[in-house]
Amino acid sequence: MPLSPLDVPPFPVGETTWHVLGAGSLGSLWAVRLARAGLPVRLILRNPQRLAAYRATGGLRLVEDGTERLYPIPAESLDATTPIHRLLLTCKAYDAAPAAERLAPRLGASAELVLLQNGLGSQDAVAARLPGRRCLLASTTEGAFRDGDFRVVFAGRGHTWLGDAGRPPVWLDELAAAGIPHAWSEEIHSRLWRKLALNCAINPLSVLHDCRNGGLREHAREVAALCTELAELLRGCGQPAAAEGLQEEVERVIQATAANYSSMHQDVARGRRSEIAYLLGHACREASRRKLRLPRLEALQQRLQRHLAERGLPVD
Repeated sequence: MPLSPLDVPPFPVGETTWHVLGAGSLGSLWAVRLARAGLPVRLILRNPQRLAAYRATGGLRLVEDGTERLYPIPAESLDATTPIHRLLLTCKAYDAAPAAERLAPRLGASAELVLLQNGLGSQDAVAARLPGRRCLLASTTEGAFRDGDFRVVFAGRGHTWLGDAGRPPVWLDELAAAGIPHAWSEEIHSRLWRKLALNCAINPLSVLHDCRNGGLREHAREVAALCTELAELLRGCGQPAAAEGLQEEVERVIQATAANYSSMHQDVARGRRSEIAYLLGHACREASRRKLRLPRLEALQQRLQRHLAERGLPVD
């Protein structure tokens, strides 16, 4: 008989449950792979209404290699009282710190968090609200998107890097068992800065030109000029390795994801708040703090803010 999302499966004694907050594309992708490897997983949904909708659906649906399967992973609401010892935080960057603060009473003193957000800034905000807890940073090249409620399409296999100032956690073996390609990186900040620069070069322009990523090939000069300033920003922020070959990688990503809409384009098209504050906003703040004059980057932020304001969306 299929397992109901209301049931708690008989996980091996001593196994630490993976709580996953953010049943979006990446959170669902991780939850499914961990669960089908026999590891204990529980989704955290933002309110009783979302929990009821999830229960009515019967679980998470993952489309992988053209085949759809249902995974009835247990779930609970944000207001549950179950202790949390390991938390995968995959919500939007602007929701990360408020969510962490709300979950703080449930987090044990030795709780560990994996932070998988776009851009930079939210990670420090989460850590500031959870003193003493271990916050591991993560960056991924995996691709997934939602095409329905609690339905996710695995769109592109990639790699995930994790890291912090400590030693690699023992549970990395669980990621291997779950088939999640990963590596421990002592240079995780460099990887996060590099990804921020890639996103700043692609996402805002895809919104302003209202195109798929591949459409930016028609704006090659604009992309190249932006990459020049982003590389200057990376060097100014003490990340010279992240600046190396930036334009070439941006062009490769545009080519490889030509048929895709960027996450920012999807958010704006659906009338949802964007993560501008943690992408362009963070980049421009860091440039200003270091007295770097990057006129194209600043102009791009202003254009995007006007675009968002015209649609009644937050500009930060």
